[in-house]
Amino acid sequence: MRLWIKNPLAILAEGAGGGIVVEDSRIVELVAAGKEPAQPVDSVFDASRHAILPGLINTHHHFFQTLSRAHPKAYNKELFPWLVALYPIWGRLNRDMFRVGARLAMAELLLSGCTTAMDHNYMVFKGLEDATDIEVEEAKALGLRATITRGSLSLSQKDGAVPPDHIVQDEDTILADSERVLQTYHDTSDGAMTQIALAPCAPFNVSREVMRHSADLADRYDCQLHTHLAETEDEEEFCKATFGYRPIDWLEDCNWLQPRVWLAHGIHFTAEDCSKLGHHGVGVCHCATSNAVLASGFCPTLDLEAAGSPVGLGVDGSASNDGSNLMEEVRHALMVNRLGYKSADRVTHRDALRWATKGSARCLGRDDIGEIAVGKQADLAMFTLDEMRFSGNHDPIAALVHCGATRADRVMVAGEWRVIDGAIPGLDVAALIAEHSKAARIFD
Repeated sequence: MRLWIKNPLAILAEGAGGGIVVEDSRIVELVAAGKEPAQPVDSVFDASRHAILPGLINTHHHFFQTLSRAHPKAYNKELFPWLVALYPIWGRLNRDMFRVGARLAMAELLLSGCTTAMDHNYMVFKGLEDATDIEVEEAKALGLRATITRGSLSLSQKDGAVPPDHIVQDEDTILADSERVLQTYHDTSDGAMTQIALAPCAPFNVSREVMRHSADLADRYDCQLHTHLAETEDEEEFCKATFGYRPIDWLEDCNWLQPRVWLAHGIHFTAEDCSKLGHHGVGVCHCATSNAVLASGFCPTLDLEAAGSPVGLGVDGSASNDGSNLMEEVRHALMVNRLGYKSADRVTHRDALRWATKGSARCLGRDDIGEIAVGKQADLAMFTLDEMRFSGNHDPIAALVHCGATRADRVMVAGEWRVIDGAIPGLDVAALIAEHSKAARIFD
């Protein structure tokens, strides 16, 4: 079937003023303004009320943390005290809670215009051994494209780390299950709906052996690698005291300076670090909101890009962001970077949108998503501008960011409508919220 998405109000693509043609899961034609498709179409969607973006791509999240938003034991704290407060709470997580937390996080992302969701889940312990399987199932049920990471914790309180002893796993268990989920779910084909990445948590709670063996598995199964790095000054001091060198050197020692890798946060990088990361093609996910909430610092996005690193966007965990809205994250990224670089013209709305689309796709190692172009997957986020906040705007694409769009009217993933009139077909939102809220009460 060939669908013409016709005459959009605006579209983030050159030469597509007349819309685009989608056939099956792909974009097959860009239609110039005032023109019609070169070949007959089977149906037409009038997009004259819609500003169209490539589907947004989230590259860092912790779905289960939707259950601990605005928790009084953790807010108004920086990262390490925040973790000390929350790890014992998260340690009470069970399968039912985990599933509903993931479902709500993915639904929230989808409604914000996100078409590819990534989760960095390191809560895999007794009773939650199938956490990765649960997230894959939930993403498939929503029709969401997903990169699900098999995260891990191998160091706990008995080793001088923060996580409670019962939520960590030994290295053999971590690596065996990593290989299992890669064999079961990882799809390397063009247009893949499900991919797996390996994601040991951070320098202060995983061993170098887990890091190195994960890199070996990534080579064998052609998958990406992900971890937190250089998020706080405390982390840097920990690495110096424990290993005798800085976080970037730890990464190199673990064989992680390579294009398969993308990092979360990347705040405390020197100019030399940026050059080294760029030289090796290591990506960085910028988490503007979380970095601000935890007062962690400022990610040098422009310096990283100039050095050659892909830069993407992520909402991070909903306990450090308190939301899973990727379109809102785009606006925050614009504001934070203008403030950080002390410039109103070095970072534009198009930069922030590029990070959330093409940049994020590069972080995930994908070239089939992230832009509206012939041959790419038909992943689209479509917004109406009929709210009061947009009235008087003179550039619809800029208005989505500057005026604060938060909810898509239509979302297409792989050529299928997954959001229609601002709702996910078949999803009872009220029931989901009720179930999720009840589950969260266990964390009181």
